[in-house]
Amino acid sequence: MHRLGFLRDLPALSLCGMGLVFGTLLFAASLTPSLVPREPWIQGVLGGFCLASGYGLGVLLRHLWRMLELPSLQGRGRRIAMAATLAVCIVIAVFSLWWAADWQNRLRALMEMPPVDSAGPWTIAVLALSTFLLLVMVGRLAAWIWRRLSQRLSRHISGPTAAVLAVIVTATLFWTIGNGVLVHGAMRLADQTYAGLDALIEDDIEKPAAWDKTGGRGSYLDWQRLGRQGRRMIAASPDAAQIERMTQRPAREPLRVYVGLNSADTPQERAELALRELQRIGAFERGNLVIATPTGTGWVDPESQAALEYVLHGDVATVSVQYSYLLSWLTLLADPEYGAETARVVFAAVYDYWRSLPQEARPRLYLQGLSLGALNGDKSHDLYQVIEAPYHGALWSGPPFNTPTWRSVTDRRNAGSPAWLPAFGDGSVVRFTAQVNALDQEGQRWGPYRIVFLQYASDAVTFFDPKSLWRRPDWLNGPLGPDVSPDMRWIPVVTFLQLAFDLMLAVEPPKGYGHVYAFEHYVDAWASLVSPSDWTQASLDALKRRVAGARD
Repeated sequence: MHRLGFLRDLPALSLCGMGLVFGTLLFAASLTPSLVPREPWIQGVLGGFCLASGYGLGVLLRHLWRMLELPSLQGRGRRIAMAATLAVCIVIAVFSLWWAADWQNRLRALMEMPPVDSAGPWTIAVLALSTFLLLVMVGRLAAWIWRRLSQRLSRHISGPTAAVLAVIVTATLFWTIGNGVLVHGAMRLADQTYAGLDALIEDDIEKPAAWDKTGGRGSYLDWQRLGRQGRRMIAASPDAAQIERMTQRPAREPLRVYVGLNSADTPQERAELALRELQRIGAFERGNLVIATPTGTGWVDPESQAALEYVLHGDVATVSVQYSYLLSWLTLLADPEYGAETARVVFAAVYDYWRSLPQEARPRLYLQGLSLGALNGDKSHDLYQVIEAPYHGALWSGPPFNTPTWRSVTDRRNAGSPAWLPAFGDGSVVRFTAQVNALDQEGQRWGPYRIVFLQYASDAVTFFDPKSLWRRPDWLNGPLGPDVSPDMRWIPVVTFLQLAFDLMLAVEPPKGYGHVYAFEHYVDAWASLVSPSDWTQASLDALKRRVAGARD
């Protein structure tokens, strides 16, 4: 029974009034809105993490109080204080649960989502308490292990040294189990699951027969080995006929090349396959060439692809090479460098060949990526690699918070411009845009090399901030973005946990919000980036209306 001795400490947990107060306050704060509307079960788990965090802080303060030998209540006075504390905590929890639906509905209204009648208070309360108890059990287990280790080590070394060493050993043990066993096991399971999904052959997507289609006649790439996302990209609309109908201009058939993770064994071999396929179908004879770095699952956003092909009347070839099966947020949190190697070798293969062509015969070269694709696309090259022959531009949509160029430019934005829509320098090289087109401001001149960041203020993939644990994120300093709730407040610890959950749920909002980027906003971004001479803002708006009408 002594092996379960840590369980004897559990009843005493409910006696920490300070922990209950801090825990309840953080739980109540967790119900306030953040960037993404939350379902009751998500809110319950989040609330449990906040409750446990606040409780842990209260327990720590109680220990410090006792270490300083400050006076404390005893006996009947302590019981009365505890009862009053519990009553106050219940009142705070009930009122915050009552207000939760209003907080969520005001955020949902900003995102054009229907209101909810109730925030699901019982679901939230039950899940929050369950999550809290589980986390407390883990914490008490860690404390029990630390005490046992400290006692045994103190037989051989001094007490303070034994205590510190026991902390290090306990922390290492839990980190190894959590990161080395649980996280890696979960990642392996997720990888196997998404690999299975990637291998699915959809009945509604037929193998192409045309010679200029990846996987078609004469292709270097096997159709089945492209993977689910690759087959979707190759089969995606629009084709030349659709482009002509929507633009009311002559169009060419867009060229698309995709190399799946199973198409070759190594990133280098996959990059070489991509280059050979581009050469085979005459991609370098087009007016425009785009290297599109996919997301973690291998997905290339069809909204961006379609917008580009409409704006360029099909005179474009796009190449993409898969490097993963996993969701971007999983890869971003577990291994942010994953995929960078593939992005680098793909860029080098395509760029080096492109650069070898006579300058007057080269297509205009652009880079594009969404989410993890933006991060890895940004890491695919460096200044010294391209300074002699720069490519023409890049469109990064929903760039993750740790994207190097995005981070540097945002930190050095012009004074007075908001962090969610920065202005940088004179706007000749880097510009930002969101739901409302902010790219072509009067008096601004584009240079020959251009970078556009398309980002929504409600996108937690972009605006997750690890430092929000202890400081207010810059984008919460007014004015707030149009899709950020005015009820959102920075609360230490709580805001960090809210944003961490938002990061995982960033694709839940409707199109045009969160991490779900809309066709019409891509149209404006691509049109500004490539500056086609045959489009005006009026004709672009007409294109958006025609495409929207065809989809309805």
